[in-house]
Amino acid sequence: MSTNITASMVNALRAQTGAGLMDCKRALVETNGNVEEAITILRKKGAASAAKRADRAAKEGIIYSYIHTGGKVGVLIEVNCETDFVARNDDFKALVHDLALHIAAANPAVVSREEVPEADLAKEREIASAQVAGKPPAAVQKIVEGKLEKYYATVCLLDQPFVKQPEKTIKEILTETIAKTGENMVVRRFTRYQLGA
Repeated sequence: MSTNITASMVNALRAQTGAGLMDCKRALVETNGNVEEAITILRKKGAASAAKRADRAAKEGIIYSYIHTGGKVGVLIEVNCETDFVARNDDFKALVHDLALHIAAANPAVVSREEVPEADLAKEREIASAQVAGKPPAAVQKIVEGKLEKYYATVCLLDQPFVKQPEKTIKEILTETIAKTGENMVVRRFTRYQLGA
């Protein structure tokens, strides 16, 4: 038995995900009207399309400054995209603002895992290994890797849970925007300033 997919169902899914109308309709048809499964399908499709765009050059974009209320924390961030058309797009500007807001609140140290100094990782591995001394070697390795994942989530912007939607990481938010705009986007760099720090 198939569910009748109405225009209001498609519009509601589109408003929730930002995906195209036909993509929303196909996802709802495929899942027989199950909204949660349709969202999962659209997110997977968005991630796949973002992965295809990852090797495209992102040389346009904006440098954005954000000063948090009270003037005690400020952020300067560069986010790149493929065209100046997208750089002027409201969705892109909102993403960059949200990223700056997140950096002000969460204080990441680097953009991605690749930027974490090897010395810092070695130190974290050593600390984690010392904390689980005496356990079987296979368990130690899994525990240490789990602790490193938590470490990445504290220092790497892309791995952090987004302050406005903690159920999603910054990387997932970025991927959704890439899928929505159809262009590759890269957080190039940021600097966070804090009064007295």
